[in-house]
Amino acid sequence: MATPHIESKLEDIAEVVLMPGDPLRAKYIAENFLEEAKLINTVRNMFGYTGTYHGKRVTVFASGMGVPSIGIYSYELYKFYNVKKIIRIGTSGSFHKDVKILDVVLSTGAYCKSYFDQLLDNQDINFVEASHLLNQSIEKVANDAHIPLKVGKTITSDVFDLYADNEDVFRANFPGDDYLAVEMEAFGLFYIAKKLGREASCLMTVVDSFYDKRSLSSEEREKSLDQMIQVALDAAIL
Repeated sequence: MATPHIESKLEDIAEVVLMPGDPLRAKYIAENFLEEAKLINTVRNMFGYTGTYHGKRVTVFASGMGVPSIGIYSYELYKFYNVKKIIRIGTSGSFHKDVKILDVVLSTGAYCKSYFDQLLDNQDINFVEASHLLNQSIEKVANDAHIPLKVGKTITSDVFDLYADNEDVFRANFPGDDYLAVEMEAFGLFYIAKKLGREASCLMTVVDSFYDKRSLSSEEREKSLDQMIQVALDAAIL
């Protein structure tokens, strides 16, 4: 089986997928966390790998950036490859004064001002929830490992927040101050999962903040991301 964007055979892809945005992060996870990892997709250099983690099959598949890109890959994985669960793992900006740089955020649902739902289904939906059961697994794993999570609603934006010329205008387009973080993919993933009756979660590390203008070192980013990856993998195999 192949799709316009995935060259893999049906048996190449596991029922559970970790989905970073960056293809090179997919490569990093495969090489550092999976056993017997096999490269199963190179179309458009959107790398996918399948291996085992504690004896269970897991696929790591990059999504690219933005709702349209993750919409394509999540749809094809769910629809044509019988994937049951996708955990997006990535980075985000903080939208809340109590969410600090290097905190790990678990999204309970994503708000987005996008035409994605209207073009796909003639719907007008601005908020889609994550999968409760999958989120419960992630929270359990994090709690058992004594890794604190910030859990709550998040924002999916079509504009990278740091490039917004006017912060007040950017923030005014989103409802309320109770949203914890802003990223660019979760709404698309959650929408496709709901449409197809599958599970989806989004786990992200905060790497920039409206309230903290410091820059992270590469070592700080890697250490924090590794912790998040570990939580996602442990939850994926429950």
